[in-house]
Amino acid sequence: MNDTYTPQEKHLLLRLARETLQRVTSGQQPPAVDLATLPPALAEERACFVTLRRRGNGMLRGCTGTLMARRPLAEEVVNMTIQTAFYDPRFPPVQAYEVPELQIEISVLTPPQPLHFRDPDELLRKLRPGVDGVTLRLGHRRATFLPQVWESYPDPEVFLSLLSQKMGAAPDAWRDPRLQVETYQAVVFEEED
Repeated sequence: MNDTYTPQEKHLLLRLARETLQRVTSGQQPPAVDLATLPPALAEERACFVTLRRRGNGMLRGCTGTLMARRPLAEEVVNMTIQTAFYDPRFPPVQAYEVPELQIEISVLTPPQPLHFRDPDELLRKLRPGVDGVTLRLGHRRATFLPQVWESYPDPEVFLSLLSQKMGAAPDAWRDPRLQVETYQAVVFEEED
């Protein structure tokens, strides 16, 4: 499985996401993806997230994705761009006038792996800030933070408390003995400013 991408492959994916964003916010159909013409790495089934930020201040404007590979990467980038633009529940749908002011970031994920630990202290020791994306599961609740979230919250306890709240639980839910944790890594690339 490919965990690195050439500059050309990254450029192709970012261009595809940009074209998708421009087209769907102006009422057009998303671009068709012809897998036969793409580099093989972009036709592999991969999970990804698409993040939109405002140029200049870097404020989040949307971020959605999938943790499990479901379709070829190029197609998933198109789908997640649409999902992020229109269906991130934290934000109103992106309007066409906003598109030039948005910067696109793509995170291509490795398959998630269970993280085994005996207690909350061992969980804290096993986390790799800046490396691992983390998914918490507790009962029917689930939430994830991409690896780049560590840049804003480098303290593992703060990181896990915020992630617990993201899944709709108490800040200390990460200490619950029933908690399940998975980690993954990401290849992250974004448009130039």
